[in-house]
Amino acid sequence: MLIHRIIFPEANQAALVEDTINDELAPDQVLIRTAYTTISAGTERANITGNPNVAGVAAPKVVFPRWCGYSSAGVVLKVGPAVTRVQPGDKVIGYWSTHANYNLLPEKHVVRIADEGLSLREAAAIFICTFPLAAIRKTRLELGEACMVMGLGLLGQFAVRLAHVAGAVPVIGVDPVASRREDALAGGADYVLDPFMEGFAQHVKALTGGGVNAAIEVTGQGAGLDETLDCMARFGRVALLGCTRSKEFTIDYYRKVHCPGITLIGAHTNARPENESHPGWFTHEDDLKALMRLCASGRLNVKAMLSELHEPGECDAVYQRLIHDKDFPMAVQFDWTKEEA
Repeated sequence: MLIHRIIFPEANQAALVEDTINDELAPDQVLIRTAYTTISAGTERANITGNPNVAGVAAPKVVFPRWCGYSSAGVVLKVGPAVTRVQPGDKVIGYWSTHANYNLLPEKHVVRIADEGLSLREAAAIFICTFPLAAIRKTRLELGEACMVMGLGLLGQFAVRLAHVAGAVPVIGVDPVASRREDALAGGADYVLDPFMEGFAQHVKALTGGGVNAAIEVTGQGAGLDETLDCMARFGRVALLGCTRSKEFTIDYYRKVHCPGITLIGAHTNARPENESHPGWFTHEDDLKALMRLCASGRLNVKAMLSELHEPGECDAVYQRLIHDKDFPMAVQFDWTKEEA
């Protein structure tokens, strides 16, 4: 079966190409006609630029072509004989998918959209939201605790909104880009700060009455983690949501982690149970269902976060901006509804 897919044929290049998939489905497979896919900026920047630390592992060498697009939504076209949870015609979220007009996924990576009010554009961004949701769960954030989000790209923006929904007070968003700070204020942050301001850590401690209880570090930079640790209250918890792909940094673990009793939590999205959720540790599927309920209740507004919609043929221009623009928009998506069926 002929499909159209966005690939990175070599470093710093993107292209829309023809590809094929096998439409003779395995028993557990689901064929989805993709409507929208959402760019995950940090992961896709790492992939297109040739960073070896992707997919949760340190690759021994960098190999191209590469492709991404793991957060998508569309309509089921066909299912394998063992599939029971979805059927043709269902609107679904597909995760660990690709930027393509058709996706063939195992049933376990497909979740039906139960809320008719949730658009496919919104649904296409929700899998990315499971990443900060898992990070917040792992910190065991309590009502009334201070929460800081270091880095306000798409993951950080979701983290701000979820911390607000979870009852954190205050919620502090941190980013050097002014427009991102404004987005965080609109999403429920009580305060937003530039990490390069003079006396940053002292200011955070003044706002929180002594320090942050739970922090979500999303920058993936050693300097971001170091500065986060300067802001923590005693016995604080830091979720390492951003992928710290650079090894060139030093942390004073004795003074900043060991003595104040700080907990550092690996929060890669795959560091979660496969089949059974329990407090603090949810499966992807259960987090997706929780987020859809939050959207249906009006407590989480994904629609307001959607920034730009592009034709797949514009992919190289979009990715050049992703590589070079530090103010890349919050939620950028590809529209596959006009691609040849």
